[in-house]
Amino acid sequence: MSTFDDRESAFENKFAHDAEMQFKADARGNKLTGLWAAGLLGKTGADAEAYAVEVVKSDFEEAGHEDVYRKLAADLNGVADEQTIRAQMAENLKVAKESLLKEAD
Repeated sequence: MSTFDDRESAFENKFAHDAEMQFKADARGNKLTGLWAAGLLGKTGADAEAYAVEVVKSDFEEAGHEDVYRKLAADLNGVADEQTIRAQMAENLKVAKESLLKEAD
């Protein structure tokens, strides 16, 4: 294999790894946000876990995070405003990324 082929392969492997890590971070962040929202809705235990899974699944409707936001906004209508929901989503994504980086070490 030539040096160019080696570099191309390394780039493709890095791209695949980065995409996988982003997917995991998104799913973990959405789960954390789902658990937060479940708490606001008065859900606990298995009900909270089931709701968090619903939030994670809602992210598969379209690219980006707007599908998750729409679900949360509809479910939390009157309980949390847009700014609060979006701030919580951003914070939980940050926490999820940090925890994945710690696990990778």
